Amino acid sequence: MPRNWPICAALARWLLGFRDMRRVGCAMAGPSESNATLPVPGADPSLYNEDLAPTAPAGRTWKTFDIFSMWMSDVHSVGGYTFAASLFFLGLSGWQVLIAMTAGIVIVYFLMNLIGKPSQVLGIPYPVMARVAFGVRGANLAALVRGIVGIVWYGVQTYFASKAVQVLVLTFFPGAASLTHAGFAGLSALGWCCFLFMWFFQLVIFLNGMETIRKFIDFCGPAVYLVMFLLAGWILWKAGFSSLSLSLGDKSFSGVEALREMSNAAILIVAYFAALLLNFGDFSRFAESEKAMKRGNLLGLPINFFVFALITVIVTSGSASVFGTVVMDPVAIVEKINNPFVAVLGSLTFVVATMGINIVANFVSPAYDIANLYPQKITFKIGGLIASVLSVLVCPWLFVASPQAITVFVAIFGAVLGPMYGILVADYYLVKRQQVTLFDLYSVRPSGSLYFQRGWNGRALAALGLSGLLSIGLALAGNFGVIYNVGDWGWLIGAAAGAALHYVLSAAALPAAKTVRA
Repeated sequence: MPRNWPICAALARWLLGFRDMRRVGCAMAGPSESNATLPVPGADPSLYNEDLAPTAPAGRTWKTFDIFSMWMSDVHSVGGYTFAASLFFLGLSGWQVLIAMTAGIVIVYFLMNLIGKPSQVLGIPYPVMARVAFGVRGANLAALVRGIVGIVWYGVQTYFASKAVQVLVLTFFPGAASLTHAGFAGLSALGWCCFLFMWFFQLVIFLNGMETIRKFIDFCGPAVYLVMFLLAGWILWKAGFSSLSLSLGDKSFSGVEALREMSNAAILIVAYFAALLLNFGDFSRFAESEKAMKRGNLLGLPINFFVFALITVIVTSGSASVFGTVVMDPVAIVEKINNPFVAVLGSLTFVVATMGINIVANFVSPAYDIANLYPQKITFKIGGLIASVLSVLVCPWLFVASPQAITVFVAIFGAVLGPMYGILVADYYLVKRQQVTLFDLYSVRPSGSLYFQRGWNGRALAALGLSGLLSIGLALAGNFGVIYNVGDWGWLIGAAAGAALHYVLSAAALPAAKTVRA
């Protein structure tokens, strides 16, 4: 850490208006000022701060609707819209797509319940949960990988939202088009203004803490649904029911080929949720009960995803009749309607939607992951500030313009998420059989059950290395067409390999201590 870090941290607090919060995840207040976290006697400062501490019963304020809204915020985005629409271009009939979609999202539902339970039981975020399998020091590696993925996609989603802001600006100020002709570092002057506006606007909301985040995502998901229903109604009014089709592609499969494509579609859905399949614990730790978590997951995953996909395909299919070509970008549809009111409503909606997914998938996790690296100095808020700054430095507009950059990034970082998921689940359910000593998560005592070898669990690292190489190889082979569609299965194969290798290597693991339930 630089010698002037305390000055920088103090300045950041002042500039961002940090104030004492009474909720977990917002804690600048000490234990005496908040009952939202459990005290951990003898906790090592390098492993503990108020944000990483176990959530106490008083801090578990998330009910079924909050979890449901979290998933709506994750799915209801420009990227989610495009992904859902793309499933209907695979060459399958409408009913085949719906079956594949149902199978994939049900798998995600069960996998999410598995990864969410330990954090809900113990009240701990993902980087602390990673200590169970990787050791109190080795968890930093797992947190760093997930943090990098979140930071990059945080920048990408912010850039997508800034494009909607730019549409809004050009609608009301056509003269601003002159600012799109020249720029800096690959982005026009207007593009920079819109991007930095979105970047700062998100930062102000995010750094108010988890309780503000909860309230914001409670608003985001339903708000986007309302506008999507209105858009679907307008498309149906203009195009008519007869013009709609659930099969949007120009290919057609049957028999074994259809079954293969249905399987690929189901696995694509699992892969789409790969990031949150790792750090869902960052949210489930706040659930008031395991039952509330599961009910929220049921509403937010199988039911919500299914309904949103149907609305998406109605809008996408109808766009061909209304505009003469299939439009898969909802921002472009709003632009083509050429109505100032619709432009305002649509652009603001997609901005809100992007902020929602940025909160759920790309901000909370890096904030915790960075805080986990140096808890003495870095809180959840400062970790979020660091993540936000880094998201600008990756120049996301250049990233999305390069298919090769995306391919390499997904292959190296995204493909490792599957093996890490498999290792965490196998360790908690099979190796330790749900028996974890809570206080050992914050201890560097050599006698601690999670200290392993100087804080690193060599068995988990070996399993991650071997299964990670397999998963990365499959991702590269699939993306570059070496083996047809194998990349779609990379996450599932990597997760299964990671789980199996970790379980075999951990056959002689130390007896686990009794679980301490928060």
